[in-house]
Amino acid sequence: MDKDSVLTNYNHSVSITERKNIVITGVKKIESFDDEEFLMETNMGFIVLKGESLEIIKLDTYQGNVSIKGKVHNLQYMENKAGKTKEDGVFGKLFK
Repeated sequence: MDKDSVLTNYNHSVSITERKNIVITGVKKIESFDDEEFLMETNMGFIVLKGESLEIIKLDTYQGNVSIKGKVHNLQYMENKAGKTKEDGVFGKLFK
């Protein structure tokens, strides 16, 4: 059994407690991160988490669980990792 088949067997969930403790399950890969933004690939698509003073507290690569602390401003699912969301498409049309 390879690692990818193990990851797809886990459910995806997002839990935010008091806007400062975040637990995300079903994470396949962390594409990039810094103290203001995380880009992660999950079983359900890409997620962008934006905030301030963000840092990884726990990372379980085998089960695909990530715990992050910091102040959450925004959590958004993306259609693809290039950054084109449905919302970007609407705003792009409005400001042409």
